[in-house]
Amino acid sequence: MPLESRNWLNPHARPAREGVTHMDAARVSFLRRTYLHLGLAIVLFVIVEALLLRSSFIAPLVQTIAGGRFTWLIVIGLFMGVAYGADKLARSEAGPGPQYLGLGLYVLAEAFIFAPLLFIATRAPGGDGILSTAAIVTFGVSGALTAYVLISGVNFSWLRGVVAVGGIAALLTIVGAVIFGFHLGIFFAGLMVLLAASMLLYQTSAAMYDWRTDQHVAASLGLFASVMMMFYYIVVFLMNRD
Repeated sequence: MPLESRNWLNPHARPAREGVTHMDAARVSFLRRTYLHLGLAIVLFVIVEALLLRSSFIAPLVQTIAGGRFTWLIVIGLFMGVAYGADKLARSEAGPGPQYLGLGLYVLAEAFIFAPLLFIATRAPGGDGILSTAAIVTFGVSGALTAYVLISGVNFSWLRGVVAVGGIAALLTIVGAVIFGFHLGIFFAGLMVLLAASMLLYQTSAAMYDWRTDQHVAASLGLFASVMMMFYYIVVFLMNRD
């Protein structure tokens, strides 16, 4: 998932406490465009996910992934490759075409990586309640964290290292779980929700202070990745809470 933002090591960066009300018009316009694109990406994700869950190949796909120990590693590897390429496109200086292509590819990749989990969740006892609860919690927590950063102006750029190290540790843990066949469980899901919250704080600060004002597509991709990661592991947490 995208972690970098522009000038994060700049010692002359603006002070940490400048809320959105104190920002210039160009930065405020950038934030509006960024969150508009974030909303559109979420809507597109919901539409694509709904189509996938109603498709005829989703059940065989889930069975294939569940049937082989290393199949899920291949899926994760493919997702990471597509995500890396999508992020590069979203950052492209070639114009809006490649940038929107990158954002669209990332949304599609997220929809496919989510499909097995949501397919299982919707068929579990109380599945509809699990997804609705996860959505409410995700948007509630994401909205609260975003509002706090935008209003207070606190700069969470220092979380970049935490997110990077946490992401590597999480990936190695998932790979180990697949190879050695142990269940990660609710505790790991809770830690991943906290990691996603840290990522959202970092990405929101990057949108306020680091991204150029013409990089709203790339900024929205980073925020979308954070929100989707939180939603994914909240679903996992709720499915394992009993």
